[in-house]
Amino acid sequence: MTAAGKEGLVHIEHLVKSYQRGGQHVPVLTDITLDIQAGDFTALMGPSGSGKSTLLNLIAGIDKPDSGVLRVDGLDIAAMSETDLAHWRAANVGFIFQFYNLMPVLNAFENVELPLLLTPLSRRERRERVELTLSMVGLSDRMDHTPNELSGGQQQRVAIARAIVTDPTLIVADEPTGDLDRQSAGDVLALMQQLNRELGKTIIMVTHDASAAQQARTLIHLEKGELIADAA
Repeated sequence: MTAAGKEGLVHIEHLVKSYQRGGQHVPVLTDITLDIQAGDFTALMGPSGSGKSTLLNLIAGIDKPDSGVLRVDGLDIAAMSETDLAHWRAANVGFIFQFYNLMPVLNAFENVELPLLLTPLSRRERRERVELTLSMVGLSDRMDHTPNELSGGQQQRVAIARAIVTDPTLIVADEPTGDLDRQSAGDVLALMQQLNRELGKTIIMVTHDASAAQQARTLIHLEKGELIADAA
C-alpha cells in the first residue's frame, strides 16, 4: 500500500514463487510486497537470477505465484483460469521483448496489426489504428518493410507499436534495449518515456543497464528473490 492507503494499479502482498528443477525445490521470489501506481514508469533491476523477469511474468499473467496476493487494476489475476488469463492479457498487457519477437514473413504493418485480429474491429478500423500507432513511433515510411529490412532500433519500435496498438492498461518490457547499440537504445527509451509522460501509459521494465533504469520514474532492486530497495 501507499502512504495514503490507496492500492496501486499493480498490488502485490507477500508474493512467493518457486520452481521444481530435477526434483529440487528452487525458490525464486520470497515475500515480495509492493505497489506500482497507474501512470508510473518502473524499472526492475538486479543481478542474473534475482527474480526480476519472474516478477515481470507474474505481473503480466504469464505465470502464477505459489502464494500471496497479486492484483492488477483490482483483478485477482492469480485466481484466473488459463483461458481467462489469455483473454485478460490480450486486452490489458502490451509486451516488449529484448529480441523483438516479430514475425519475419510479415511487414511492419502486419506485425503491428496481429493483436488487433483478436478484436471486433473492422478492417478499416484496424488499418487506422495501425497507421496511427506506427506514426507515433516514427515508422510511417516503413510500414511495408519486413523485419530483415529494418535496423534493430526500428524493429524494436515496431515491437513497441505492436505492444501499444490495443491501448493496453499495462506495458511490460523485458530488457528492451539489451540487443541495441547506444543510439538506438536511447531512441527506444525516449519513446517509452514519451508513452509514459504524454499518454500516461504504465510501464514496467526489466533491465540490467543502470543508464536505462535512470530513465524510469521508480527503481526497484531485487537480489536473491527479495526486494532490497524501492526509490522514486
